[in-house]
Amino acid sequence: MPRRSKQSGSKPQAQVRHEVSAGGLIWRHAADGTIEVVLVRPAGRATWVLPKGHIEAGEGVLEAALREATEESGLKVSDGEKLGEVSYVYSWRDQPNGQLTRIFKRVHFYLMEAAGGDTSRHDAEIDEVVWVRLDEALKRVSHKTERELIAKAKEMLERTGE
Repeated sequence: MPRRSKQSGSKPQAQVRHEVSAGGLIWRHAADGTIEVVLVRPAGRATWVLPKGHIEAGEGVLEAALREATEESGLKVSDGEKLGEVSYVYSWRDQPNGQLTRIFKRVHFYLMEAAGGDTSRHDAEIDEVVWVRLDEALKRVSHKTERELIAKAKEMLERTGE
């Protein structure tokens, strides 16, 4: 008896895409001397994250991190130390063909000090930008991996006496 192919009648395989992004943890000294950091809420979402985005053609990782942090927060930032990387996988269904794409994403984060600007001048990808104390940021940020980066930044800033 001939074997049936497992492929017949099955759904098409998901496409795979690899993406690299960059962003930053923006910080400042509050009036009372405590450290505050920026969290952003992407448009139409209920999550709080660190500013980040895609690296554009011809752009370096740090350059992209600075640009994305500025665009999404409305702030001018200065470059700082590499904070770390976050990797995750998610799926996206393209419309209208319904093709499933599995995206493997790596995001490079840097520690960035605020150097002016206005949080109301963030881009359209962001609904809200807030300054929160480090301890509050650890509670409010939506993803465990970014919470770990905030904890690492706290240690780095406390160690250097910032």
